[in-house]
Amino acid sequence: MNDHELAAWLATRAGAVLLGVRDELAEATESERKAVGDKRSHDFLVAALARFRPADAVLSEEGADNPVRLRSPRVWIVDPLDGTREFSEADRQDWAVHVALWETGELVAGAVALPAQGVTLATPDVAAPAKNPDPPRIVVSRTRPPAIALQVCERLGGTLVAMGSAGAKVSAVVRGAADVYVHAGGQYEWDSAAPVAVARAAGLHTSRIDGSPLRYNQPDPLLPDVVVCRPEYADAVVSVTG
Repeated sequence: MNDHELAAWLATRAGAVLLGVRDELAEATESERKAVGDKRSHDFLVAALARFRPADAVLSEEGADNPVRLRSPRVWIVDPLDGTREFSEADRQDWAVHVALWETGELVAGAVALPAQGVTLATPDVAAPAKNPDPPRIVVSRTRPPAIALQVCERLGGTLVAMGSAGAKVSAVVRGAADVYVHAGGQYEWDSAAPVAVARAAGLHTSRIDGSPLRYNQPDPLLPDVVVCRPEYADAVVSVTG
């Protein structure tokens, strides 16, 4: 498998592991489902990468950060379960698995699996979303929409679409169910690396909220803000957020 194929396979298979956890722990508490799902997906991804790409480093939300990644030319950035709250609720589909590959300064491959929807979006070939003739749709957290997203919505005369995980939100823009995703207030590299790789492959704009580039495999993996949107909205969004 090449790197694109491996990213898609890893995300999809980790998603299958998580669906199995959901079935197995259907009667367990939400906190138990979250803990077991995080661990099993992480363990699967780390073991599979050790098998298929043993020379590469790994940065995972659920693993200890090994500084060897800062000296490695290739680093897999993974979120084994993006949207634990949504995953723990049996009827929700807006959670994801993120697998991205960073190589010598750039994201070069990525996949976002939406296991409960039976969908995996993966580089290199991602269809561009169809244009939306209606007011722009700004996708936000269903529980804590950031003030900056509300400001963007007001400036663009848009509408809000509530959704769970970051991967699900970016995927909604990629798939044409939303037009703008803007977040500020705390994320890490694993929250956005794979979604950004997929969004770029679809021809979407990606940046920090001030318009500067998103940089990965940094000593501090905190990457607190991100914009993903259709290109025609980029200047207007950054004029608000920057």
